[in-house]
Amino acid sequence: MNIPKSVAIILDGNGRWAKAKGMPRNYGHIQGAKAVEDICEDAWNLGIEYLTVYAFSTENWNRPKDEVDALMKLLRNYMKTSLKRAGKNNMKVRVIGDKTKLDEDLQKSIADLEEGTKNNTGLKFTVAINYGARDEITRTVRKLSEKVKAGELNPEDITEQMISENLDTAGIMDPDLLIRTCGELRLSNFLLWQLSYSELYVTDVAWPDFNKAELIKACESYSGRTRKFGKTEEQI
Repeated sequence: MNIPKSVAIILDGNGRWAKAKGMPRNYGHIQGAKAVEDICEDAWNLGIEYLTVYAFSTENWNRPKDEVDALMKLLRNYMKTSLKRAGKNNMKVRVIGDKTKLDEDLQKSIADLEEGTKNNTGLKFTVAINYGARDEITRTVRKLSEKVKAGELNPEDITEQMISENLDTAGIMDPDLLIRTCGELRLSNFLLWQLSYSELYVTDVAWPDFNKAELIKACESYSGRTRKFGKTEEQI
């Protein structure tokens, strides 16, 4: 089986999973966070080098305040425990998204985690927090526009590579495979630039139930496809 080097996952279905069990939505988010910890180890053991997960979108601020507050608390706890866990697993962690909109203590925890794991050589794990692809692209356009305005850059010199290098994901391999759990058939404003040639895999399994066996199923589906890049085809 040919394992994708870079995988992105939309972690969907935490709330519905909890509701089906007669539990509050926040219980689903807690169990979903535990599933993330397990899948990081499983991904690395399978040979996946990059794993990017969609944890909190720019649109998620529109959820009920108690749910948002619970998610922020969960993220705080996750950041506090991740440094030790990442060190044990030799995992390099990055957070993408507009971190300036997060509370200062959370920003500091993120900075400490990124700094503390930057030299690790295992799984390159990326967490999207307050992330939206349209927002990311808009911020990148503004950044490049400021350089044009300052006379540091000519518009005709702007290339696809330059745009990629100014996105939140600079230095992160574009996903070979996108996995979406809980059956939804949309991208939900996630990595719109980076997913241009990614293979898509959708499963009805809700995120808290997604495990190594489900990850293998996704990789098997990927491995059996013929990838097409313009006029060429590449058997995976």
